[in-house]
Amino acid sequence: MYSIATIRNHLAKGGFDKDFCDIHSSSRCKESNNRLTKLLDLMEKSFNPEYSQIASAPGRTELGGNHTDHNHGRVLAAAVNLDCLSIFSPASGPNEQTVTILSENFEHPIVADLSDTTPRPEEEGTSESIVRGVADGFRKTGFKASGFNACISSTIPSGAGLSSSAAFEVLVGRIFSALFNNSMVDPLDIARIAKRAENLYFGKPCGFMDQMASSFEGILGIDFEDPDNPIVERVSPGFTNTENSSDGFYGTGYRLCVIDTGGSHADLTPEYASIPQEILKAAQFFGRTAARGITISEVMEHIGPLRETVGDRATLRLLHFIGEDERAVQQVKSLQAGNMKEYMMQVAESGHSSSNFLQNCYNTHAPSEQPIPLALAVTEMLLGSNGVSRVHGGGFAGTIQAYVHESHFEKYRDAMDKLFGAGAVIELVVRQPGREIIWPS
Repeated sequence: MYSIATIRNHLAKGGFDKDFCDIHSSSRCKESNNRLTKLLDLMEKSFNPEYSQIASAPGRTELGGNHTDHNHGRVLAAAVNLDCLSIFSPASGPNEQTVTILSENFEHPIVADLSDTTPRPEEEGTSESIVRGVADGFRKTGFKASGFNACISSTIPSGAGLSSSAAFEVLVGRIFSALFNNSMVDPLDIARIAKRAENLYFGKPCGFMDQMASSFEGILGIDFEDPDNPIVERVSPGFTNTENSSDGFYGTGYRLCVIDTGGSHADLTPEYASIPQEILKAAQFFGRTAARGITISEVMEHIGPLRETVGDRATLRLLHFIGEDERAVQQVKSLQAGNMKEYMMQVAESGHSSSNFLQNCYNTHAPSEQPIPLALAVTEMLLGSNGVSRVHGGGFAGTIQAYVHESHFEKYRDAMDKLFGAGAVIELVVRQPGREIIWPS
C-alpha cells in the first residue's frame, strides 16, 4: 500500500499511463488520470488514510450466446475498457467492521455494517445489499472480510447492458481479497461470490456470465454445463495487430460498439424471466432438467407434441438455444483462426435467431415503443455490407451491439446519436487481465 502523496507523485510523472492505456485504451488515458486525481482528492478529504491501494473491475460485453448460460449452455464474452475504478484502505477503530464507499454516481455514501451479514429484505436492490452479500460469501467460503473505506468512479453506463452491477460486485470482491486475503482469492471464487450476492441479496435472478467475464477478463469462451464449475477458455484472436487492441476490433478494420437506445427496463422483469422458464419447460418435455444436450433432430422429430404441450414460443426459444449454444463454440473457432468474415456471419446469425426465435427484441407491454428493432433496422440501412448488428444482453429494451467498419464509423455514430441522443454509441475495447490491482512502480 502507498501514501496518497506517493500515488500523487507517481500520477504526476505519468506513472500510471501504461496501466491506463492497457485497461482503458490510449484514447481514454487523460480521462483516467483525471478520474484518479478526483478519487485521490475525495479519499484524502473524506478518510485521510495513511496508506491506500487502487483497484479496477471492468464491465463486459456479450459476443455470443444470447440467453444460453441459464440452461447450462455456452457463451462468448469479453471484459471491456469501461470500469469501476477505486482507491481504498482498511477501516479501523470503531468502524473496523463497516464498509463506507463514496461514489460520484451516488448522492449518499454506501454504508454496510459487516457485524451482521445476513440478508436484509429492505436492502434488496441497493448497493449496500451487494456489499453485505459479497462479505457474507467471502466468509462462508472460508475467506476473510472486514471493513474498508473506498472512493469509486465508474464509466459503465447504468442500464446499457454492460453489467455495471457485476463490475461493482467484482470490485468489492477484489478489495476484500487485496486487504484481507493477500490477493489470493481466485477469479472463479470472486465470480461465484458476486453472483450469489446479486441473486440472494440484491434480489436479481441473473445468470453467471456477467460476473465471470468481469472477474476473469479478456475474451472468454465459457461452458456452463456444470453451472457451479464452469469451464473457461481464454480466446486469443488470430488477427493481425492483436497487440494493439485499441485499433478497432483487434486490427480487423471494424470497431466494436454498443448502442444505448434509452429504452426503459421498467416492468420487463416478467419478459426476462419468461425466457429461461420457457426453455426449461421445453427441455422438461424431453425429460431433461436443462436444455443443454437436446438436438435439433430430437426437436423436429417431436415438434408436433412439443408445441401442443409447451406452446409455439417455448418451442422457438428451445430452437434458439440449441443453435446459439453451438454458434458460440463456432465463434470461438473463427476468432482463433482470424476468420473475420466467418465470425461476422455468425454474429448476424445470432442476431437473426434472437429476433425470430428467442423473440427478445420486441417489448410486448408497450408495442408503440420498439427501440431495439428500430436500432437494428437503421443500422442495417446505414451500414449494408460494412457492418453487422445484433441484440445485446437481455433484450426487449436497452442496447444493440454493432461491428462497424472504420470507413463508416463516424457517419454511423453521428446518425445513431441523432436518433437516440448524444453518446448513444459507446465504443468498446477488449480489456485483458493483469491490472486488477494497480501498483505505482
